[in-house]
Parts: sequence; C-alpha cells; structure tokens
Amino acid sequence: MKPKQILISILAVLFVFPLIGTFAQQASSSGSIEVIMTFDYPGAGNLTLPQKINERGDVVGEFVDSNGVTRAFVRFGDGSFSDPIVDPNDTVGFTEGRGINNSRTVAGDYVISDGTLHSFFLSTNNSNELVVGYYIDSSGILHGYFRDTNGALHFPIDPSGSTGTVLFGLNDKNWVVGRYADSSGATHGLFFVPPNQFSTFDYPGSTFTSLNGINDKGFICGRYVDASGIAHGFLARVRGIPPTNAAGPEMKAFASPSRITPLNSSPSAWGDAMPAR
Repeated sequence: MKPKQILISILAVLFVFPLIGTFAQQASSSGSIEVIMTFDYPGAGNLTLPQKINERGDVVGEFVDSNGVTRAFVRFGDGSFSDPIVDPNDTVGFTEGRGINNSRTVAGDYVISDGTLHSFFLSTNNSNELVVGYYIDSSGILHGYFRDTNGALHFPIDPSGSTGTVLFGLNDKNWVVGRYADSSGATHGLFFVPPNQFSTFDYPGSTFTSLNGINDKGFICGRYVDASGIAHGFLARVRGIPPTNAAGPEMKAFASPSRITPLNSSPSAWGDAMPAR
C-alpha cells in the first residue's frame, strides 16, 4: 500500500502531544491498572461511551439513549455531568464528543441529513510530535499506527492474536491506550508502550473492554459492556507500568501486507460503531 493511500485511509481522530526525550523506558513488571470507579450518564437505559480525559479529570464522551440518539457529554472532575451536547448542524441525532483539553474545549463530530460525518480534532502546536491512530487496510482490517518525531510511520501495531486493533490516545510519557478484538469475539483494553510493548486489560466479567484516553497522571477513561449489553464508563489508573509482552516485528511504510485474520465485524466486538469509538 502506498504512503498516500495509507494517509487517505486513516480514520482516527489524531491526538498529538509533546514528546519529551526518547520513548518511554521499557517496563518493569511491578505496575498495574486498577479500576477506581464506574459511571453512567444519567437516564434509564443509556449506553455510556467515554472517549478522553484531561489533566483536570474531566471526561468527554457520548451516550446513546433508549431511542438510539447519540449525544456528547462531559463528566466533570467533581462527578457532575453536562447537559447533552448537540451540534447545531446535527439533523439526524448523532453528535459525539471525542476530545477535551485542559480549558474544557471539546472536540467532536456530527452527522447531517446526507449521511456525511463532519469532525474536528484537538492538537497542540509543538515541533516534537508523536501521533497515534488507526487505519483500515485494503482487506477491511483495522490496525494501529504511530508516527515518530522524524515523521516515520510505524505500522501495523497489532498485539498477538488481534483481529483488529485501534489506538485512541496517549500522554506525555508516550503511554498509549486503545483496544483490540480476538478471534473468539472478545474485545480487550490495550496499553501500549512504543515501539512494541503491549499489556492487556479486561474489566472483570466483561468480554468488551475499551481504553479510550489517558492523561499524564496515568488516569484512564474507558468503557465496558455488561452481560445485558449495556455499556458503562469507568475510570482507572496506571500505577508503574504493567507487565508487557513484545509484539512481532513492526512493519514500515511501503511494506504493510496484512499479517492477521479478517476483522471480527460482530456488534459485540466493535459496539456497532464506525469509525471506532
């Protein structure tokens, strides 16, 4: 696949943070990820899908109500929630919150009547940039990628056994979070330390866990799906660096044949969401 095609196929909202020094040191085995609490957007039957967290502990995301309408929200650091956020151009009931900065500026996307998605993304103007995201290859398979400070793309980023990988966000320590699906239909939270170290996190008792945002203090916002199919948000915290496993050799631009099995397209694997949430 040519570099131009790769860039065109990238669907991720890119999150750019300053890169301090070299990549984070390889992990010791003394760290862990611990759930702090769970939360749901108020209202019966709402599906809660957190996306990002800022340094103040504010979480942005979206919820889907019992009528299938999607609205953005902010859960503030004190535990209170914003009113539903609706883009004024949203004519079909689909507004997502995808990013939030320390000034509580929210980035998101919305859909209009012709079915097109209009979006914006949050970035910082810094000369030392690390970018993470995901792309879909010519076979319809999702892979993670990152771009280093020299502008080189590193891809695909796929844990062993993955049938589809999404990288969502990172912090100043270059700790990356996301999720991946396996061949059994389960979806696992993903903690990634570039260039190739992975750790898996599963919310207890759930077959769908997604880690969507991480701040510099190691706080993670994510979601899990319970046995009834209801999505719940949660906050977790990384203490130290969890034990990680090395991935296979990463692949570079101009050489990216698919190395994994086709994407599991079941609703349980991806939450009926494209682009990935």
